[in-house]
Amino acid sequence: MNPYDYKIRDHPKNPCLPRAIMPANRNALIRYKTLDACLRNRQRTWTLDDLIERVSEALYEYEGIDKGISRRTVQADLQLMRSDKLGYFAPIVVVDKKYYTYDDPTYSITNIPLSDGDLSRMNEAVEVLKQFRGFSHFSALNDVVQKLEDHVYATARKSARVIDFEKNDNLRGLHLLDELYQAVVQQRALRIEYQSFSARAPQTFTFHVWWLKEFKNRWFAVGLRNGKGLLINLALDRMLSLSVDTSADYVPNEHIDPDHYYRHVIGVTVSENLRPVRVKLFVTARHAPYVETKPLHHSQRVLARTEAGMVIELLVQHNFELEKEILGFGDGMQVLEPARLRHSIQKRLQAGLAAYGPEPEPTGPPAPDN
Repeated sequence: MNPYDYKIRDHPKNPCLPRAIMPANRNALIRYKTLDACLRNRQRTWTLDDLIERVSEALYEYEGIDKGISRRTVQADLQLMRSDKLGYFAPIVVVDKKYYTYDDPTYSITNIPLSDGDLSRMNEAVEVLKQFRGFSHFSALNDVVQKLEDHVYATARKSARVIDFEKNDNLRGLHLLDELYQAVVQQRALRIEYQSFSARAPQTFTFHVWWLKEFKNRWFAVGLRNGKGLLINLALDRMLSLSVDTSADYVPNEHIDPDHYYRHVIGVTVSENLRPVRVKLFVTARHAPYVETKPLHHSQRVLARTEAGMVIELLVQHNFELEKEILGFGDGMQVLEPARLRHSIQKRLQAGLAAYGPEPEPTGPPAPDN
């Protein structure tokens, strides 16, 4: 049976809801999705044994199947993904007769075109979700519904999107989002190979993910590292590999609310021992409308207005992201208080100016003698 055939059934509790779409073979879908994630991950090489191990881990993680998967099944899955039977035509190649990968680094089975039947069912789902707009409990769905509706509209008419959302398709680590999300939901510790920008070599350690955080199109996993009690952020684009650590008991988040945790910061860098300070900024008239319509922080308030600009105040911690926000405005923003932040920004601007140095001497052939 084609694993992408669907069984249609009526919703048992509410006849007003559309019929549910159920995959006929959930295990096959898990295998294809896992193989796709491995072949897209070019941070490491994948032998057939590596793929078998990863698929076995996924089946145990999602379905509790502990008998593993046979070599023959994974080989058949790879061949099926290469073929036209599922519509994948996956460009799977074997490098050096040993390592499996996609010949096209941008390929994913999630990028295959939607069929007319898929579009019809997605359109039905959009119409149902739109009915919940306006209800406070579903306010978080508004952006999701808007994106889904625009995607269905553009795909069905083979036209350009009406809404263009900010995205960074080349950002590393995005393929790990689902695994990290499932680790939180299923409360599983992870074994992560990680190398920060400042580290000379990667480290491997056990990590307990508590939540996922996005800031300016960059994703972070927030949680605890084994043996250390401080909450830390791990950037997904610095993760080299991850797997479920079956030898460690998951340490759950029992008392920290993310909204409360980030209330006094811009970005993701939080110091538990650092008190927020009142930051006063002068914004020039040219940049004032932008800053007022898109506040730097929820605590922002206007203290004074003049023809030259306005003075605003923030109640935030002094962190790296705050400095980056201020520097992003260049000469359009000036720190008035506190003195420590003003001095730090001044040093950064001076260093930036020094990096340009004096005007370079003109180069080229010497002028001819007259």
